[in-house]
Amino acid sequence: MLMTRRRLIAISALAVPLAGLPAMTHATTRTTRQWTGQALGARASIRLDHPDAEAIAARVMAEIDRLEDILSLYRPQSALSLLNRDGHLAAPPFELLECLSLAGAVHRASGGRFDPTVQPLWALWAEAAAGGGRPDPRAIAAVRRRTGWGHVELDAAAITLRPGMALTLNGIGQGYVADRVAALLEAEGLTEILIDTGELRALGGRPEGDGWPVRLETGDRLALRQRALATSAPLGTTFDQTGRDGHILDPATGMPAPAQWRAISISAPSAAIADALATAACLMPDTGSILGMIKEFDGARLEAGVAQG
Repeated sequence: MLMTRRRLIAISALAVPLAGLPAMTHATTRTTRQWTGQALGARASIRLDHPDAEAIAARVMAEIDRLEDILSLYRPQSALSLLNRDGHLAAPPFELLECLSLAGAVHRASGGRFDPTVQPLWALWAEAAAGGGRPDPRAIAAVRRRTGWGHVELDAAAITLRPGMALTLNGIGQGYVADRVAALLEAEGLTEILIDTGELRALGGRPEGDGWPVRLETGDRLALRQRALATSAPLGTTFDQTGRDGHILDPATGMPAPAQWRAISISAPSAAIADALATAACLMPDTGSILGMIKEFDGARLEAGVAQG
């Protein structure tokens, strides 16, 4: 596939003194550490200003690794991969249940446009693109019969899929990981946190006192504080080298989303929700439909919707 969106995991956080204690001096107690490596299949960067920066960075990376062992399609023994392989997963991890429950809420609000069961369609398009073509319409119709959120049985005891079904969390997983990392850093006593997993999650603002500056596709600037921002683009990732067939598939047709939107940015208190809403919005026909969807989620806002042309 042709990747046109930036893929970099970046985390920046500062410590603050506990209430009633004097502020620590940077020279004597704070240690700024910059760590680089790989996470979520992308280049990762963590910058922490904290006396225990190295230990906290290690815990962050361990948490991301643990979540990948649950949510990743690319790890053969992840909980999601085992579910897709066997069609049944007993005693599923809490994080998988939570992520899928959030996905279900967006599925309902979007009129079915956000649907994690499109994974077999995605695999069909990827395989055809690898051979230099597009799937045959009859193959698309056949695979569509193996999709549908209504065929997913989800509860704490087990998750069960119909034969031939498979799930993807590519439209919500990065945001979910950002939320979990934010919770971990907050529990460590850090504030002024900005996490970028492809979706942005901010706790607090910049050390200078204002929000984290973000430039939207419209060219407008947004000061991000205490919320998340996700941007989706139908042609941000494409199956083909010509850039015609985007990675966001319409479950109603099995075809890539019409490229009527160049990019859509949505903010919300949760990065997982912002991520899923932005993905679903790329399949919406107009701004009114997008606003109708996001009103179902407290605090969600449409920040930018840039049409093609």
